[in-house]
Amino acid sequence: MKLWQKETSVSEIVERFTVGRDLEFDIQLAPYDVLGSLAHTEMLASIGLLTKAEKEAIHIELKAIFKSIESGDFSITEGVEDIHSQVEFLLTERLGDVGKKIHSGRSRNDQVLLDLKLFMRSEIKNIVEGVDALFARLMSLSDQHKAVLMPGYTHMQVAMPSSFGLWFGAYAESLVDDLYALEAAYKVVNKNPLGSGAGFGSSFPLDRKMTTELLGFEDLNYNVVYAMMGRGKAERSLATGMAAIASTLSKFSMDICLYMGSDFGFIGFPDELTTGSSIMPHKKNPDVFELIRGKCNRIQALPNDIAMMTTNLPVGYHREMQVIKELIFPTIQDLKDCLFMAEFMLAKIKINDQLIAQNKYNYLFTVEEVNRLVLSGVPFRDAYKKVGLAIEKGEFKPDRKVNHSHEGSIGQLNHPEINAMMNKAKSGFYFEKWEKAFEELVG
Repeated sequence: MKLWQKETSVSEIVERFTVGRDLEFDIQLAPYDVLGSLAHTEMLASIGLLTKAEKEAIHIELKAIFKSIESGDFSITEGVEDIHSQVEFLLTERLGDVGKKIHSGRSRNDQVLLDLKLFMRSEIKNIVEGVDALFARLMSLSDQHKAVLMPGYTHMQVAMPSSFGLWFGAYAESLVDDLYALEAAYKVVNKNPLGSGAGFGSSFPLDRKMTTELLGFEDLNYNVVYAMMGRGKAERSLATGMAAIASTLSKFSMDICLYMGSDFGFIGFPDELTTGSSIMPHKKNPDVFELIRGKCNRIQALPNDIAMMTTNLPVGYHREMQVIKELIFPTIQDLKDCLFMAEFMLAKIKINDQLIAQNKYNYLFTVEEVNRLVLSGVPFRDAYKKVGLAIEKGEFKPDRKVNHSHEGSIGQLNHPEINAMMNKAKSGFYFEKWEKAFEELVG
């Protein structure tokens, strides 16, 4: 039986197609559906649609359901349409007609949108924690290997001296900007849609600001039509933020795969963190980073996938919105896994600290020589020509000392400033507000 079903039964074929993978993902929404119902029924009691006794009875059972979800004992009964129906049926089974009252003043449209926003808000916190852990690892490696030189490339040709400190630090700072992109998504997600109903509001005197406070939202989506338009928009915003992080991870993974190769030999990993070949006994393959690269390239396509799902839809709810779950839920998990694995692998990375001594890197230092001549008073164009002629004649002898001292260079990595930027980026999320609100709801 469905909440909306009358006398006519829906074709089993139609039901199977329309439900799709919804139940699989609804389990992940379960705790947020209960939290939303706790806030909603608190508000219903405040406007007289529930008595104090009814609200207290409902809250006792909702909190019991929440505990069963946390302990892993919760499931959606066969034949029940979705998580919203499951919670309502459990309440009705335990409380009788009182359980049927929890849906007053809301639609499944604003209910599922609320669940999704609560879910995405929580997952953004998990992603930020993963980014922060990887950032800390990169910064530690940058500091540890700041004096170890490595080749820098343009056009994949040896160009100028770089360092492992610069290389690791570059990706750490990239993650800072990625968090700003994720913060923009967080601001879209962190607005309360509850009370917008099916997208047209309600004749009940709902207190939408109350549920906003109870659920720890920063604000609410005021216009009820726009609130429903947020379905798909919130997911696309999150996808854009995740794509920024994925871009950094993918690029870094490509570097790792390249630099692990025997033609480069810049870095390595213990045997137990690499894989072998079924035919070539010498192989140590960077499978972890190849998979991170592949998964993160796919993540970067997600904003477009969601846009294509929603781009020609008129205002209001449409069933295509359900399919977005199939796109974004697994992708969130992929990104969290990639962040974890990147940090896990980097904890065991091995650096070739004698790399730069090889003769094939002699030409890395041509610009250094030009600059030394300029500093001694030789005009730049003359210095450039002199070094160029020495190279043509095979007479160039590099001085492998570098003296880069400006901000962000080999000699001044500006770690305190980059750490301060990361702290500022993290401070823009204010997770504490809704964490405290959740504790009060279920406490």
